[in-house]
Amino acid sequence: MNVQNGLEGVVAAETRLSMVDGERGELVIAGWRVEDLAPRASFEEVMDLLGVAWKGFPRLSEATVSLLRATHSKSAMDALRMAAGTLEEDDLPGAFPVIVASYWRLLHGREPVAPREDLGYAANYLWMLNGVEPHPELVRGLETYLNTVVDHGLNASTFTARVIASTGSDLVSAITGAIGALKGPLHGGAPGPALDMVFEIGDASRAEEVLRRKIESGERLMGFGHRVYKVRDPRADVLAAAAERMFTRAGDMHLYDLARAVESTALRLLEEYKPGRRLQTNVEFYTALLLHGLGLEVPLFTPTFAVSRVVGWMAHCAEQKKVGRLIRPQSVYVGEMVARD
Repeated sequence: MNVQNGLEGVVAAETRLSMVDGERGELVIAGWRVEDLAPRASFEEVMDLLGVAWKGFPRLSEATVSLLRATHSKSAMDALRMAAGTLEEDDLPGAFPVIVASYWRLLHGREPVAPREDLGYAANYLWMLNGVEPHPELVRGLETYLNTVVDHGLNASTFTARVIASTGSDLVSAITGAIGALKGPLHGGAPGPALDMVFEIGDASRAEEVLRRKIESGERLMGFGHRVYKVRDPRADVLAAAAERMFTRAGDMHLYDLARAVESTALRLLEEYKPGRRLQTNVEFYTALLLHGLGLEVPLFTPTFAVSRVVGWMAHCAEQKKVGRLIRPQSVYVGEMVARD
């Protein structure tokens, strides 16, 4: 039997939600190329495209708020996972930004801020985090990010959600399981280190020296290369443009210029040291830059990803329910066999 470790190359589902073409560097979301959709649409419009109903921001139960108050020793992803398990299906996906923002404020000794009816999904997330009405360019930057990462084929967390949904379990259980998969550093935990590398370099004049040392010592350059994309990650292009607009109109251009210099040097050196590997900029690099420009700290990066991706998870669960078949791959036994007497 042919074993595909990691299920690489195995087709396990049909979907109308997104198409990832790694060889051509394309991402299509509900029929729209990501570069056409993400910079223009509202996140509410993207939800509608994916068939996910948004019923506004729910008021968290006292039990959920008490749980968040008690999670000071836990990470933001742990808090989100635990709080998600207390939700009703109708609370999704509006509860995610409320949970993350409430946790963050409580963690820092501040009370949660209620959402405003006059603000949309993206603007309310920033409002609930900071208690300050966000600059329109920051809202557009966040909205572009949320649209860009809302769905991406049968990735680890989405597959987890579909497996749980295929058992006939409830939606909240499937979403909670997906959060657990996203927490793993091989799936959702790399944007922070990509930004750390930029800060370590500090000045464009040091980029070549630092990056050469990293490559020659065998260290991976975070934010470059992708398991699926063999050419440039199209999400990186979208977020690079969004970051340029946001930093130009409402941000620190010194940091943006530094990041672009680091990117350019890294791409040149990767081609020099690893010719033919096609190690291009991936979504993590500009995710880190954009989210930092929004004023988010690194522990919020992956939960903010979940604030978007919960919509993709929900849409995939709905598709899987329609299929109505349990996901049950086989395994090959390679252990010992005890001889019979």
